[in-house]
Amino acid sequence: MRIAFVDSGIGMLSTAAALHAARPDADLYLSMDPDHMPWGRRTPDQVIRRALAGADAAARAAAEDGGDLDAVVVPCNTASVHGLGALRAEYEPCIPVIGTVPAIKPAAAAGTPIAVWSTEVTTRSAYQRGLVENFAKGVDVTPVACVGLAEAVESADSDRIATAVEYAAKLTPPQVRGVVLGCTHYDLVGSRISEALGHRAELFTAAEAVAAQTLRRIGATERPVGTPGRVRVLAGGRPAPFPTAALTYPAGRALSLPFSRLR
Repeated sequence: MRIAFVDSGIGMLSTAAALHAARPDADLYLSMDPDHMPWGRRTPDQVIRRALAGADAAARAAAEDGGDLDAVVVPCNTASVHGLGALRAEYEPCIPVIGTVPAIKPAAAAGTPIAVWSTEVTTRSAYQRGLVENFAKGVDVTPVACVGLAEAVESADSDRIATAVEYAAKLTPPQVRGVVLGCTHYDLVGSRISEALGHRAELFTAAEAVAAQTLRRIGATERPVGTPGRVRVLAGGRPAPFPTAALTYPAGRALSLPFSRLR
């Protein structure tokens, strides 16, 4: 089983780690784009081109390993909004493409006030407003633009992370009981976010749901007993070492163990 993850940087780690935990036999291709990250600042056309390039690089790497990809996962809200259509046109129906949607629906289910933490661009987007209108009607929703948090997580700069988390926490009303992590980078510092909020709000992420949906789409929900899979990293389409910054986070450390450099 060969599964590609396409994102600009290490925000993919939480979803990839969730899938690895469920199916440790799968070979994972982590296709990153450090030369052009963050994608949130790019035009839609640029995001589409970068996402396609990332998926194509993973497909070539899988072919060099002797097989085809079984799925392409897009664990990035920006890339899912702009690139999912183009990726599906390129790969489906042969290879399913699974996107990411912020977990606003489950967060709003209880009817209590929630906040949506996301990047500045996503916070202003019609996409996020549409999700709130469709899935959180009648719920008090506070959008919180987390200035610099994704970039701080990407660089694993603890001081910058602390500053960005504290800033966002101050913008989160005290009555909020659920916080949607609307950028996959934020999953990696969930414990720090919980601490900054005084553990008063449940965090909602999409990582587990996206991993589960990927396995459902390829009919691989049974937990195997067999040879562990490998994790390969591509940076800008090129074989790369496991990112040092990723080792800062539990999800990164979990994926570093089965890491195997591409030939």
